[in-house]
Amino acid sequence: MKKVSVIGDGGWGTALALLLRSKGNEVTIWGNFPDYVAQQREKRENVKFLPGIEIPENINYTADLAEAAEGAELFVCAVPTQFIRGVFENFAAHYPKGVPVVSVAKGVERKTVKRCTEIISELLDGPPVAALSGPSHAEEVARAVPTAVVVASADVELARELQDTFMLKTFRVYTQDDIVGVELGGALKNVIALAAGMCDGLGYGDNTKSALLSRGLVEMSRLGVAAGAKRLTFTGLSGIGDLITTSFSPHGRNRAVGEKIGRGTDLRTILESTEKVAEGVWTTISARELAGKLGVTVPITEQIHEVLFEGKEPGQAVVDLMTRGKKREIEDLE
Repeated sequence: MKKVSVIGDGGWGTALALLLRSKGNEVTIWGNFPDYVAQQREKRENVKFLPGIEIPENINYTADLAEAAEGAELFVCAVPTQFIRGVFENFAAHYPKGVPVVSVAKGVERKTVKRCTEIISELLDGPPVAALSGPSHAEEVARAVPTAVVVASADVELARELQDTFMLKTFRVYTQDDIVGVELGGALKNVIALAAGMCDGLGYGDNTKSALLSRGLVEMSRLGVAAGAKRLTFTGLSGIGDLITTSFSPHGRNRAVGEKIGRGTDLRTILESTEKVAEGVWTTISARELAGKLGVTVPITEQIHEVLFEGKEPGQAVVDLMTRGKKREIEDLE
């Protein structure tokens, strides 16, 4: 059994803390806001991000990074992507060198277009890193609903160790060595999920969403391969698996944001109405920047960017996608 510190007290961090504690690990959850950390410690519930789930007394809470770091044998980074840099700049002074860090965030940093493990590696001076991703809503994992995910690392032994650490009869873990593909799959599917939600908000049907997801997967794969990923990774749990879940589920934050936009609500109003983070909003900016840097065509991402940040009507974005120049279906995969 291990002493594990989960950095980030959102719904996903809390769900994984519950899973790890159920396996007998000593678990501490770190949160950035002392008052909310104290509330969770007292009420034994994450009211904002995982309501209705009881948190056992034997899960520890802290708002002190030094306390979270002390004696830890594994760190789980559950901080939203755009906040990782700020948190880990402060964490670096307390990080015990050589302790593995597994990222469970799903995004790409704005401006730097770095993946989560790249940010962590930069700030902690090259720690052992891995990424855990897949179709895994926190609400279901916390209730022990059968779930399968993948953990990826360039260090195959670390991936296998983490597979043992996280695996339960209700939480099946596969291993991968394509950390680039696993991280980009988890990030880019959020952009496509925004588009899926817009389709729902516009009142379109199954035909539209199926076409969107099929072509969205092509776009994800194309950009991922250009960034150094393996194409087949996008046919797995962190690619199509996660894409399906987040594009259809009522738990999907990105799909929900897209649906509201499709119904006519502006992005600022949506974001101001919730504390939950829809990673796809900011990943749309990062994905577009990454595609430009690599010279990759990403028509769906371009249209979503125009809708989110340039005032384009979602219905017009669909028209523009449908009336693009003629293509062979498979040419984008060759």
